Amino acid sequence: MRHFIPQLAPDSKSQFPDPATVSHPEGLLAWGGDLRPERLLRAYRQGIFPWYEKPPILWWSPAPRAVFLPGHVHVSRRLRRTLRQGAFRLSMDADFSGVIDGCAAPRAQDGGTWITSELRAAFLDLHRAGHAHSLEVWLDDELAGGLYGLSQGKIFFAESKFHRRRDASKIALVALMHALHRWNFLIADCQVWNPHLERMGVRLLDGDEFRAVLAEGTQHEDQIGNWQARFAALQVQPQDLANCDSSV
Repeated sequence: MRHFIPQLAPDSKSQFPDPATVSHPEGLLAWGGDLRPERLLRAYRQGIFPWYEKPPILWWSPAPRAVFLPGHVHVSRRLRRTLRQGAFRLSMDADFSGVIDGCAAPRAQDGGTWITSELRAAFLDLHRAGHAHSLEVWLDDELAGGLYGLSQGKIFFAESKFHRRRDASKIALVALMHALHRWNFLIADCQVWNPHLERMGVRLLDGDEFRAVLAEGTQHEDQIGNWQARFAALQVQPQDLANCDSSV
């Protein structure tokens, strides 16, 4: 079955198709357009995100949607032991460019990456504008792992994570869920299911459920700005996260 996928005009004010009308089985919604901040912010607020490795830009809104409920994350016994060792240090928005560069590193299996130079530049702009945020995991002065994403109201859109030390990306995810729970976020959108996320407690929402939560969460005021001090005020230590499981 062939699916008509509309092209977006270069004008960043051009409108996206309604995600509820997606007919493509994997959620491909549109192609083209640009990655200017105003378009990206409007896209994520509607549950739409860019995902492509070479032009044109492809825009997606898959269903069902993989999400975490902040405060509900599974910590394995091995990860619990790592956390209790207390070797790592946590921060937010201390090295956004370092985190996105870690996430953009070519994949070992095929040398590819979906974080293009254009997408990297777009998210750096969003970070400087106070919309995109990173969570860093440090071992001494080394950036051992982390993740980054975009915040809209009480919804966090997690984009990508990486690790250079074992378990560092998992620690970043658990720390983010802890912080979002403390800040009363509704969900962290992880976009697409995979077995790793399932083992950590990700849930699937159908399209209508996801859009309802999205509509509720984006009614709240955006917390714009650098979150470094905001996260530091929580005084989150890795040892504390060892006790997180099912409910923080």
